[in-house]
This record gives sequence, C-alpha cells and structure tokens, in this order.
Amino acid sequence: MKRISALLASLALAVTAVQPALAKTALAHASSDGISPVEVSQSIHHDVSRPLRDLAAAAGPAQPDTQHAQPWRRFSTPNAAADAALQNILDPDVQTAAAPLVSATVGLNFDGISVVSPTNPCHCAPPDTEGVVGAAQYVQFVNTAFAVYDKATGALILGPVAGKTLWSGFGGGCQNNDDGDPIAQYDKAANRWVLTQFSVSTRPFLECVAVSTTSDATGSYNRYAFSYGNVQFNDYPKLGVWPDAYYVSYNIFNNGQTFAGAKACALDRTAMLSGASATQVCFQGTPTTTPNGLLPSDLDGSTPPPAGEPNYFLGLNTPGTSVSGTTLNLWKFHVDFTHPLSSTFSGPTSINVGRYFLGCLSSGTCVPQLGTAQQLDSLGDRLMYRLAYRNFGRAAVLVVNHSVMVSATQLGVRWYEIAIVNGSPILVQAGTVAPDTTSRWMGSIAMDKVGDLLLGYSASSSSMHPAIRFTGRVLSDPANTMEAEATLFQGTGSQTGVSRWGDYSAMTVDPVDDCTMWYTNEYLRINSGNWRTRIFTLRFPNCH
Repeated sequence: MKRISALLASLALAVTAVQPALAKTALAHASSDGISPVEVSQSIHHDVSRPLRDLAAAAGPAQPDTQHAQPWRRFSTPNAAADAALQNILDPDVQTAAAPLVSATVGLNFDGISVVSPTNPCHCAPPDTEGVVGAAQYVQFVNTAFAVYDKATGALILGPVAGKTLWSGFGGGCQNNDDGDPIAQYDKAANRWVLTQFSVSTRPFLECVAVSTTSDATGSYNRYAFSYGNVQFNDYPKLGVWPDAYYVSYNIFNNGQTFAGAKACALDRTAMLSGASATQVCFQGTPTTTPNGLLPSDLDGSTPPPAGEPNYFLGLNTPGTSVSGTTLNLWKFHVDFTHPLSSTFSGPTSINVGRYFLGCLSSGTCVPQLGTAQQLDSLGDRLMYRLAYRNFGRAAVLVVNHSVMVSATQLGVRWYEIAIVNGSPILVQAGTVAPDTTSRWMGSIAMDKVGDLLLGYSASSSSMHPAIRFTGRVLSDPANTMEAEATLFQGTGSQTGVSRWGDYSAMTVDPVDDCTMWYTNEYLRINSGNWRTRIFTLRFPNCH
C-alpha cells in the first residue's frame, strides 16, 4: 500500500504541475468527422471446439510450411525531404542521466519456438513473437504456430502446432488458412485465454478468435469468425481485454493494397465467454482521421476500470507527408451491445509530447547488424503492442512505447506513462532509451501492481549481432528515467535474406502475483534467416 500511495501521490503532483498548460495547449479536441457511422455485424460462424489437446493429437506431426508472412504494408510514403532539416535535432527525451544497473532479476530463461525446429510448422518470417502468461501456463504464439508451457518450470506441455489447429473442424478460412499475425491474450477477470489470427489469403477477410472455456489452454474453446468483407484487408490486428468487450484495432488496406485508415472494433466479451452468438461493433477511420494505426488499451491488475469507462485507443499523430510528430492521439470507444447503434468512438484528444522522428524515417529499414549489409525493419511508423492500462483508484495509468530516431543512423525506444484522470489524459513522464550508439527497437512495456515499469526490446549495431535487452524503473527513480539496461540474451548471428524483424514482442504481467513479468522476443544463433525465440521471467524485488 505504501508504494501504491507513492504512485498516486506522484500522479497527483504531475496533474497539478501541468494542469495550467493543459488547459491551453496539451488537450486539443478535434471533431470525429471522417469516422464512419457505427458498423454492426454478427460473427459469421461460431462453435465450441473439442479440447485443444485432442485437436493437436489428431493433427499428427507438424507439416512445416515455407510461406513468408504477409508483406509489410506501410500506411503512407512520407516525404523524407520535408523533414530533412530536422533530422539533426537531438531527441528531447533521450535520457542522459546515469543510472544504476536495472534492479529487476531474471528467473526463467528458455528457448521458445524456433524456425529451425523440425516440430515447428511455421517456416515463415518474421516470427511475430507473441506470448502471454495465465494462471498456470504460458502460451507463445509465433506467426502461424503456437505452444503451451508450464508456468512454473518452462516445460513444454503442448506443441508447437499450426495456428489453424485451434480451428480444426470449424470450416472456412479460419480452418483452412494459416495466415498469422497472431495475438495471445489472457482475460484475467474470467481466467480465460483469448487467441487470434487472421485469415486473409481467401475471401472474405476474417479475424479468427478463440476464447477458452476454462483456464487450461489445452482445453476446449468457443470459436468465432468475424468478417470484414471482400475489400477490407484487416492487417496487423491488436487486441485489448476490457470488462465490456474485447477491443481490436486493424490497419485496413483496401484489396490489400491501399491504406484506408484504422478500424476499431468491439467484440461482445460476455457472449463469447458463454459461447453464444457474438455481435461486433466497429468504426472505420480514414488515413487522415486515424493515421499511423491505433492500439486498444489492455487491462492489467485486479482492479477494473471505473464502471462505464470507455476503452482508450492511442496512436501516433504524424501526417502522411511527415516523418516526425509532437503529439499522441487518444480516442474513446464506448460500446453498447444492447443498443449497438448508440455506441460511440470519440476523439481524438491530442497529448503533447517531445518531438519524435519515426524509426528509420521513410525507409522503414535501417537497423544495422554485425557481419552483413542486411538491415532490419523498425516498424517505426506505429506504436508497439501493448497499450497497458492499470487502475490505481484515484487515477489510472497507460504505458506504451515506439521506435524513434535519435540520430541519422541510430534508433532508440521512446516510452510514455500517461495518467487518465476524470477521463482526461495527462502525460506524467516519458523518456528515450539510447545510452550509446547501438540501435534499440521492437519494444514492449508493462507496469506491475506497485507501479514499477519493465521495458524489453531488441538491440543491434554494426559491431554486434541482435540481442534481447531490458530496462525498467521503480517509483523512487528520478522522473523520466529508466535504470541502466541489461542483456537478457545475446544473439550470436545476424539475420540475412529478410529485413522483417518482429513484427512485435510481448511483455505481460502474471495475473496471480501481479508482479512477475513474462517477456518474449527473437534472436539468431548463426548468420541466416533462421530466427529463434526466447522466453524470460522478470521481477522487481520490491513487488510482493
């Protein structure tokens, strides 16, 4: 309680300190013109599966595919020349203060799914490294394959199996297509798993969603297919768990080619937990009203949001002709499944932040590696998953990160802590992790129950192979700073032949103790396209 009180006190001080400025400049409410009228539809099919352990056994030995992931679809083609004069401006949030070595300790440290494993059906790139911890298990979902591990030991319980194994017998694209872009979530309030991947190689474009019937990831699932028609390619789905819905964001590309704006959808959580037919409520933006993607907020901890609180969607605010920005954009999604046409998607509210330059600027590919000319993608044109939400009572907190340029040749990880007070966002603190000339990117961040932060990411340079690193902070650390980073795993190879890296990593919080963090990311052992993944547990000693 003492540490939580300290966090609330710091939030109160931050609110008091910035309130006068906010009234004038930090909160700029724009109209929601350009957002489509509410779209309401039902899942096109749903059922209850046999236990996953039986589906996996029936599938037999893995049959490796050789497909690559869907090509990376950029939102726009920024005009780099327009911002060329700004590239030499120092990132205002780069941390310059010295700090002690990060005080969190590493527990489990073991290999996850690997592309070179003969039992891995996903011979694809990139791994889209995703994972989440539940009551007694950890599920890692890597592009088109997933596995279940024992949370106490890291021992493999099931898999890896093809992603579509979960939809065996379901029919249609969900059963037949293994297209990837997965999300693994754990609904902490209901003790259920939520596993998703999209189906986009045939029409209609679908999001395939499976909600477990118990806390056992190897048991049965309520399965759903949600359609976006024959035109709207639902790229890069991201899912957040909220009391009233599962909220999903997509980057819509018409016919898989032209960016048409972000789509925000709410899936009826209550219905899906019971296995009933489920309603989907969506709002469609345009490239100018919802640029550069959106993330839905995802609930951590045992305290739910205040009753009736909307889900918060956050995105960068960089015009399509620019590679820099000075704000984040916050939207509020209130869904009403009883009267779906009364649902609202309002905003944006602009949150002033230090100027940032999108990772790799207009090229998207600029991360150097040791021993090869092959550079890696940053995905610096979007916020990185997750947008983690935690309610401390008098205030709630959102934490998020993205990749930024700190020089013409170097990437850093920009992180933010944003308080939500009476429904309004207030930037509490921010920083950019870039302590030397190594590039850092592909981050994921989360907060434990006492307010400590952990941030994991990839690191690489022309003099080192890609590594997995982390940093973090406790409440007593100076504002806007992280402790000095530590290496979780040093890769001994660089990626060749493919520039895609990520496309994301995952930091999640144990729902039982609300202190232990689980992090997963990728690395290589030799110069090749043969990625591997690693899974870790991390914990600050003061959280108990």
